[in-house]
Amino acid sequence: MAQYRRALEEYNKAWQSFTAASSAYWDLISEKRKLRNAKRARGEPLSISDYVLTQPPVYTGPPKPRNPLKPEVPPARIYVPVVADFVAAARQEFKFVPRFPQSEIEFKRGYAKVALAAGLTREQIVRIYGFEATGNGSYDIEAGLEYNKHGRAITTALGYNQLLATNSVEILAEKGDEFIKQFESKSAITSGAEHQPLDGKIGVLRRMVAFARSVPDAWGQHEILANTTKGLGVHALNLDLDVGPMLQTQKLLDSVVFARRKGFSRTLTAAELEMMNLTGDGNGFDMVTMPASWRDQVPTANFFRLSGYADNPVAQRNNVVAKLIGATDARMDEEIKKPGARELAAYLQ
Repeated sequence: MAQYRRALEEYNKAWQSFTAASSAYWDLISEKRKLRNAKRARGEPLSISDYVLTQPPVYTGPPKPRNPLKPEVPPARIYVPVVADFVAAARQEFKFVPRFPQSEIEFKRGYAKVALAAGLTREQIVRIYGFEATGNGSYDIEAGLEYNKHGRAITTALGYNQLLATNSVEILAEKGDEFIKQFESKSAITSGAEHQPLDGKIGVLRRMVAFARSVPDAWGQHEILANTTKGLGVHALNLDLDVGPMLQTQKLLDSVVFARRKGFSRTLTAAELEMMNLTGDGNGFDMVTMPASWRDQVPTANFFRLSGYADNPVAQRNNVVAKLIGATDARMDEEIKKPGARELAAYLQ
């Protein structure tokens, strides 16, 4: 026990020193981000000194010692909901069952049609599908289950563009009225057996939109809703042949519109659009608009919060902007060679 106490004291001292350094680092990341946003709002040019140019601190001290008098209990795994949970929640909370496609081909064709009509380029559509859905992913692919459907989901990220449940709630809160109008227009010219299901879907969408708007329009508030049973039910819309392609497309379209609104005139490359998809529109736009000469010097940590960075080994390995964009492009180059990506590309001709 005496040896354990000495080891624990050494560990605590090292850990406290690390956490102090880490807190100071991530506070500076936040301060610099606010500074850049303020300068942009005033129309002032940025300088490379507006970014943190050092990498995040890494803990290098001794490991936490094991108490010899207490059995080692592994931490409890947090359960991440899966497709069956989304479907069950939709049925329970909204009396809604998605219209599942008869085949993967049917969903892919629907997605291709919606994404092209929205103005996304063929390159953006295929390469982001390749990056996010492994180049062979199905419409119901979920993060962590890409290669083993009997494995363990790591997030609720779902579909061709890997929308989180929070994304689904947020998109519905902000764009739900537009979705409903599209279905109302379709319903007005539809008769017979197809009319009643359309009206039923419109009713479901109205209830889901009302739920999504029951909190202020902020990511943190939508995240709270997404973690409820109703929020998981909203996420099931991604599995629906009619709504799923619209949701998956809207996430990327919002980023394109954001860039245009900020005065970005040329077409975003797929890798640039993925940066916005990965880190959020503001952070991604910050990355893709910085001078190329800065990209080898600016750490990727500047565009994340601590929790997001800790959960993103790709951003940690490729720890400056140039490396992250380059690695994303290289990964896309490989994934678009796979059958699923080639099939999607064929439907975009």
